[in-house]
Amino acid sequence: MKSIRWGLIGAGWIATKAIAPAMHAASDTIVQAVASRDVNRAQALNPVTVHESYEALINDPSVDAMYISLPNHLHCQWTVAALNAGKHVLCEKPFAMNVGEVEMMITAARKNDRLLVEAVWSRWHPRMIRMIDYVKAGHIGEITSIDTSFTFPGSIDGNYRAVPAMGGGALFDVGVYPLHAIAALVGDDAQVEIEKCDANLGPTGIDLTTKWQMCINGSITANGLASFERPESQSLIVHGEKGSVELVGKEAFTSWHSPSTLQLGGHTENFDAVDPYMLMIENFGKRIRGEESWVLPLETSLSVATILEQLQGSR
Repeated sequence: MKSIRWGLIGAGWIATKAIAPAMHAASDTIVQAVASRDVNRAQALNPVTVHESYEALINDPSVDAMYISLPNHLHCQWTVAALNAGKHVLCEKPFAMNVGEVEMMITAARKNDRLLVEAVWSRWHPRMIRMIDYVKAGHIGEITSIDTSFTFPGSIDGNYRAVPAMGGGALFDVGVYPLHAIAALVGDDAQVEIEKCDANLGPTGIDLTTKWQMCINGSITANGLASFERPESQSLIVHGEKGSVELVGKEAFTSWHSPSTLQLGGHTENFDAVDPYMLMIENFGKRIRGEESWVLPLETSLSVATILEQLQGSR
């Protein structure tokens, strides 16, 4: 079985604390090369090779797939470049700055016959998968409402998350998680109408908080909240005609290396600690090798990008 040799563009927090460790722990996975503005941080990920430029990395013939963890405004540029260089790409969320960029990325993936996936790692968590499957199986009847939030009091001074041109703001950073959960529950073809969207803008112009209410398919009310200034909270509750489901606890989207619980109507299900990053990477590798696996569809990423644009236009 061929191991997937990965190249990492960027060696920031997510690559250092989550992605590289997950790759080193994953089966049939090699951290082949890293390129970063900081050579010491690149070397700290323990790759086989450190490259001095992103161009050198995407053109390295020993690399099969790329993980891109750059600031949001660079996702499209380097995803397309890597795809055109013949690499498969797993790109950090949010996929890109707008729908047009997502469409460019999808076109490049199809033109080069390469796998392209948005790295919404929460979608690979067994608890999230169980919740989505349970709802889609009709156990709670038709969905009537979805309530979801991802908030935390964060310091973003000097960070790209504070710069509008770099794709900063709470909606892009943490709002993507609830929106992907909503998309998973209602489907990529759902008709979404923004009924209300309020934002509290910070001094740099990014949204510190975005709160929305949507009507989906004319019958589902979906309320969401993303914030850098509210107390820490993550929630996902789905109500249906016959019951409800809820991700229990404060880590609805970031359960990582810790046990978790799912409330299904009147009973609970418990899940062992897992590393969803590793599950995502392993499933991506299996798909490249032609083995049975699940990866986030491009249609879902395009659907979420469309909703993001609708919300931005409604603020």
